[in-house]
Amino acid sequence: MANILNIDINPALKDSFSITAMDGRLFENDFLRRISFNELIFVQDGHGTITIDGKAHAIAPHSLFIIARGQIYAVSDDSHISGYVLRFGDCFWEKAPASAANCKAVLYNDPSGHQQMQLNAADELAIDSLLATTLEEFNSPDYVNKGDALAAYLKIIMIKVANINSLLHAGHSTTENKVYRQYVELVSREYRNTHEVNDYAGKLGISYRQLADLCKRCGGRNAKDIINGQLVAEAKRMLQFSTKPVKEISYILNFATPYQFSNFFKKETHISPVEYRSQFVKIGI
Repeated sequence: MANILNIDINPALKDSFSITAMDGRLFENDFLRRISFNELIFVQDGHGTITIDGKAHAIAPHSLFIIARGQIYAVSDDSHISGYVLRFGDCFWEKAPASAANCKAVLYNDPSGHQQMQLNAADELAIDSLLATTLEEFNSPDYVNKGDALAAYLKIIMIKVANINSLLHAGHSTTENKVYRQYVELVSREYRNTHEVNDYAGKLGISYRQLADLCKRCGGRNAKDIINGQLVAEAKRMLQFSTKPVKEISYILNFATPYQFSNFFKKETHISPVEYRSQFVKIGI
């Protein structure tokens, strides 16, 4: 098991950035964890399974995993990863130049659409080089502007990974990409307040049809599915990691009635909220 180091850059940023070379199990058990940092896992070689928000992903060589703050995940007992694990908190990201904000937003505000990316040889080599250089900087002796240097490396990594992701959805204009990223970011902030695509389209100054079409072209998903995905993911987290009654969860997520919430949840997951919660008797933190 790799030893994850944390650098005390300054009191406000303590423990908000780490990078480690990995060669073994990510964790010593298969407990579910709700993470408080954003994570990027680069798998040069490996096997096993990572389950993120209830969806299982095979650990495959030459791949990346994007796991956002607040997501719940676990690794299987038979898992093994050789590569790198990078973790960063939102407070550390604030040190990164604003020009990289869109890249971080499209990767981490709605990670389910690209939770795992398969890399070609050239992209794998580039990511490996960037992470190795960042690890070397991270392990170097402290100096006054070390946090700024690490934030700059993080910016470059986010830009590179976001570019890889955009190539997976090639064939659409830069303008459409920008509006799509704005939509994803808006949903990540507002999904508890409104569930209607029309409301988001109005905030973006475009029609429902325009928003629906660009979501299909840029993300390969329905606009409504992006909203529903956020709602289901947060509902699962609250059902697993809190003792809040289903009635309270339904109102937190802005459903008119618990009945409406239960119907929505069952339609999306094929199981009722109560049945879903009953699966999680023991939860490791």
